[in-house]
Amino acid sequence: MTPLPNPLIPGFNPDPSICRVGDDYYIACSSFEYLPGIPIYHSRNLADWTPIGHVATRASQLGLHDVPTLGGAWAPTLRHHDGRFWCVVTDANGRGSLIFTAERPEGPWSDGTPMQGVSGIDPDIAWDKDGTCYLTYSGLVFNGDGTDMTHLGIQQVRLDPESGKALEEPRSLWSGTGLMFPEAPHLYDIDGTWYLVIAEGGTERGHAVSVARSTRPDGPFEGCPANPVLSARSTDRPVQNTGHGDLVQGPDGSWTMVLLGMRPRGMTRAFSPMGRETFASPLRWVDGWPVIEPVELSPAGPTVRIRDDFAADRLGPEWLAVRQEPRALANLTDRPGWLRLTADGTADMDALRPCFLGRRQQHERASVTALLDVREGRGGLSVRMDEWHHYDIEANARTVCARGRTGTLTQTWELPLQGDAARVELRISAELAPERGPGRLGPDVVRLSVRAGDEWTDLAVLDGRYVAAETAASFTGRVMGMYATEGTVDVDWLIYEGRDSG
Repeated sequence: MTPLPNPLIPGFNPDPSICRVGDDYYIACSSFEYLPGIPIYHSRNLADWTPIGHVATRASQLGLHDVPTLGGAWAPTLRHHDGRFWCVVTDANGRGSLIFTAERPEGPWSDGTPMQGVSGIDPDIAWDKDGTCYLTYSGLVFNGDGTDMTHLGIQQVRLDPESGKALEEPRSLWSGTGLMFPEAPHLYDIDGTWYLVIAEGGTERGHAVSVARSTRPDGPFEGCPANPVLSARSTDRPVQNTGHGDLVQGPDGSWTMVLLGMRPRGMTRAFSPMGRETFASPLRWVDGWPVIEPVELSPAGPTVRIRDDFAADRLGPEWLAVRQEPRALANLTDRPGWLRLTADGTADMDALRPCFLGRRQQHERASVTALLDVREGRGGLSVRMDEWHHYDIEANARTVCARGRTGTLTQTWELPLQGDAARVELRISAELAPERGPGRLGPDVVRLSVRAGDEWTDLAVLDGRYVAAETAASFTGRVMGMYATEGTVDVDWLIYEGRDSG
């Protein structure tokens, strides 16, 4: 099989779960506090992936309205059984463990059935030949006010998938080699042998994949002598944190594992702007055990340039909003050919629900450039990790302001505009870190710029370390886009450009 491109799905696309139906392949990923939630990607060859929709397109499907950062849609498992698509997922700090179903992977998906008798995260759903449904998950009990938790390892119940009710008390299954936080179980019947694939070691640099097998879906399981079968820990590989794997058989009969990984950069390779992405690695079977190759990074491709003129009657699937539906913010009808954002004056980029629409940063060098009409309001562009870690540049008709928010610290820079500037062109760009100076330790520098005449003026050049997954302690990655803080802001067009460093 020809090597697959890596990253397979770039940008913030963690915890991939893959499902094959005939000649079609589908991947679902985590989305946390963003809507639409749980993106679905489609491929016919395992190499080229296209977004086709989301499981959660309605705010009611996930309890995100006030969910804290790091909460929301965690670790879906996507499967096809008995003519339907099934997605089980944890809505952390929201509705809990949920089962969604659909006739087609692009939806519409059901409202989501809460599971009962399941206390944990990262659920997996599987059926044996008799039709018995097994729900396997990482047992987790939150204590007191939710700031402390007890981990119970990998657990399993027989489940009624229609009602979501567990049909028995949870049993403990094989939980790895003793590394921290066994999670992300996936259960498979392959040629009469049941395989249990899990992640352990934590989702940080110690992340690893381990596997066990049994003659029964409920065990007992025998661990692979070579466990963990995949990990990048303590190596110089360019893709780290490799784990949370799911198996699939390709068109030519070969096997592949899709999994999450990170591209840490900087002098000490300590910072990952795009967070956890989807990667793939070939798998072969030796003596009944999977052997997975280390994850390789593909050579850099050409520059990608995507322009959105907002001429359609709805936003594309790449656009995200924070804890609310994008359609609640995006007005594409009042001024045809423009996207209108209307702020209520109470929410800026520090808020839980900013008036913000963004798309994932997918390349190591990336920029968003937009032309905004700010005569009736104030707004601009932002690169966001969460409400405590974001860099912004915004304008009204008189001034343009750059802002850097890192934790509890905020710094701003202002520049008066000449005359009464109704329209303003703004840009945020992420560039490779310089060889010298304070920014050299980080993965990149972020420029916040305004166009004045034929020239671009940088209001601020900021260290990219502070909008990276490790600094923000975030499960997500950078999201870049436009926002409004006061009145009405119209966006004529937005251009995303990206290129990897190779």
